[in-house]
Amino acid sequence: MTALDHTVSHALFEIWECRECTVRFTQRIPDAKGMQAYYRAESYISHTDTSKGLINRLYHIVRKKTLGDKRKLLVSATAKRNGRLLDIGAGTGAFVHYMQQSGWEAAGLEPDEQARAIAASRHQVDLKPIEALATEPGHSYDAITLWHVLEHVHDLHNYLERLKNLLKPGGRIFIAVPNYTSYDARIYQGNWAAYDVPRHLYHFSPDSMKRLFKAHALSLQAIRPMWFDAFYISLLSEKYKNGKGNVVAGFWRGAISNIQALANRERCSSLVYVAAV
Repeated sequence: MTALDHTVSHALFEIWECRECTVRFTQRIPDAKGMQAYYRAESYISHTDTSKGLINRLYHIVRKKTLGDKRKLLVSATAKRNGRLLDIGAGTGAFVHYMQQSGWEAAGLEPDEQARAIAASRHQVDLKPIEALATEPGHSYDAITLWHVLEHVHDLHNYLERLKNLLKPGGRIFIAVPNYTSYDARIYQGNWAAYDVPRHLYHFSPDSMKRLFKAHALSLQAIRPMWFDAFYISLLSEKYKNGKGNVVAGFWRGAISNIQALANRERCSSLVYVAAV
């Protein structure tokens, strides 16, 4: 299929699928340095924390709830009420700040300089550049989180091996990614906002994530749905589809997606995978 970059370039990008592993790949992607230009947009909420527009305002309203849900998942999966956390792709630092306030020794890495500056001014969180990942001491963290980050990583396989090395014995890796086998992805096709080309280099199905973990000797402990994502993605997809958006249709599609996922949670619009070494 083809998908349009609605955020920066408004260029079309092809998406191909591997029939064997079922990963979908964005074609003609810029290299890591060239990709930086594709994140420079005020509407890119993970880097700007903008509240402009209805969809972004709704995002901020539900964020407190989702931060609490993430903390509960970490506590449950690690069996620790506090510990050492590394959040990779930390954006403007909201999750790192929340976990620090919850008693965790939380640190974050973020490649975007503007997002790090917002984290410092808004949350008093000192995020490190992503290059610091290479110098983090091994076996240091009880939990490593990547909330919608893995799909952005150029060097996917070496990245996963590095994460394994950073885990303490008994630690857990939490990876959230969009799920192209969801109802909303099937309905919106190339207009599905979670394709987010070319920033999303890969597009995962549950089967492809299971294969990826197996290839890196990671034990999949759990798969958890992210129910709010279906609404957020559907609202954005409606905007991409007709240029104006349709709030009623977006909520309706998101609701149908979640209702269908009740029968099979691996069809939820976004999923969190919990893995251990």
